[in-house]
Amino acid sequence: MALTEDDRLMEVNREKREMTFVVGNIYLGKVKKVMPALNAVFVDVGYEKDAFLHYLDLGEGFLRINSYTQAALKKERIPALNKIYSQPELGKDGQIADYLQTGDYILVQIAKEPINTKGPRLTAEISLAGRNIVLIPYGDKVMVSNKIKSESERSRLRQLIQAVKPQGYGVIVRTVAEGKRVAELDGELQLLVKRWEDTAHKLSQLKQPGVSLVTEEIGRTIGLLRDIFNPSFESIQVNDEDVYNDICAYVELIAPDSKKIVHLYKGDQPIFDHFQITRQMKTGLGRTVGFKNGGYLIVERTEALWSIDVNSGSKKQGADQEENAFNVNMLAAEEIAHQLRLRDIGGIIIVDFIDMDSADNQQKLFEHMRDLLVRDRAKHNVLKLSKFGLMQITRQRVRPAVETVTQEVCPTCMGKGKIGPSILFTDTLQEELETYTRLFGKGLKLYVHPYVYAYINKGFICSQKQKWQFKFGVRILESQELAFLQYRFTDINGKQLLRPHRNAGQDDETRPSEARDDKDSD
Repeated sequence: MALTEDDRLMEVNREKREMTFVVGNIYLGKVKKVMPALNAVFVDVGYEKDAFLHYLDLGEGFLRINSYTQAALKKERIPALNKIYSQPELGKDGQIADYLQTGDYILVQIAKEPINTKGPRLTAEISLAGRNIVLIPYGDKVMVSNKIKSESERSRLRQLIQAVKPQGYGVIVRTVAEGKRVAELDGELQLLVKRWEDTAHKLSQLKQPGVSLVTEEIGRTIGLLRDIFNPSFESIQVNDEDVYNDICAYVELIAPDSKKIVHLYKGDQPIFDHFQITRQMKTGLGRTVGFKNGGYLIVERTEALWSIDVNSGSKKQGADQEENAFNVNMLAAEEIAHQLRLRDIGGIIIVDFIDMDSADNQQKLFEHMRDLLVRDRAKHNVLKLSKFGLMQITRQRVRPAVETVTQEVCPTCMGKGKIGPSILFTDTLQEELETYTRLFGKGLKLYVHPYVYAYINKGFICSQKQKWQFKFGVRILESQELAFLQYRFTDINGKQLLRPHRNAGQDDETRPSEARDDKDSD
């Protein structure tokens, strides 16, 4: 999923098809290990690495929701609300070992997806997020976003929710709820209550306690729209019919007048190529990133932090060294703010700006960077330049940062320095065309690298491309996503086709010329 502003790529969200650990998913987990020194436990939620749950992430209402969970698992009668609310709230200085032991089952929610070698981060403070409100089962507070500045509007929303919310639920009113009518908020509240009731029913229907997914967060596409959609959206382009139908239904629910901006993309060219997303990813997600007037950034990550080095390039930006450094740094700050959103960089970021002697210029740069990050939805903090000219930034890390391989590895030698004879590649393609048309029939599409496309398309009267299209009944198209000697077959609807391997025991790793969904750049 790509978000663009004025045709400039701002955010990219990519996930593999088998990815299931989405932020917001609710699991019944099993405590595997109690760590008193960390005041935390490790919980099995079905991931290869046990998930981490700290005492402070249990939440004040942990005893209430845990009381309900244990009763549901034991098939006992659910305690009355007044009995659940008689449970005390957890303090901030307790010990997790007093409440959880190895082997206990606990209802948890994914707070952070697995990152690098770490398992998921969990919270036991269950919540169900909607566009305008967040529902908290077995809570009793109504809280309003601090970003709503009008005290009268905050009071209106608080009173409105207090009047319509069912007993036994807490509610957080989000910023986008400002100015919303009671009918709209009440409708969304009822939908979230129904989601929790379905979750509770599924929990009580488990034949026996065991690690399982209890409630799945809405798809990431809908989740992204829920968080960022606003009236300024001009177009939503979708290349999958099922996702298109889901988006149409959701947009009609939250903004009926905007349904007309949702379009099903049916072009032959890959959707990211058509809208220049692939090109911007190749130029903007590498180790070296250029910005205005010849400057460039070097972006690198380590286990502990991200480092960004600012370089002026060869062009002069000002009359003297101080002015030149200031101008370059101000331009670099704009690109750095863009990179943080584009790559979804989280954790600690250290920026090495070009040294400036003027304290006034240093202050202006700090304020400029702070202003640029106002539109960033992730929580962040920016510190002033240190005496070494370094700026420290922290940014909320919820999921792995977007990383794209922009340097293509030779698919024939896999980076060992030698490739097979390229003159034989067209013979390979012809063999593949014969095989695929025999297996899947005519009407297929073959995607190749732009260089290969140009080569087979040469010829004034009858090119190799035209011969193949006439002989095999296929359409041959170029794709910027593919490496030099990669290719991809799809059916007429764009679904990728894979055929049985040519030799017994030969897996995809020994066939580098064929593009796959799990290639490194994904």
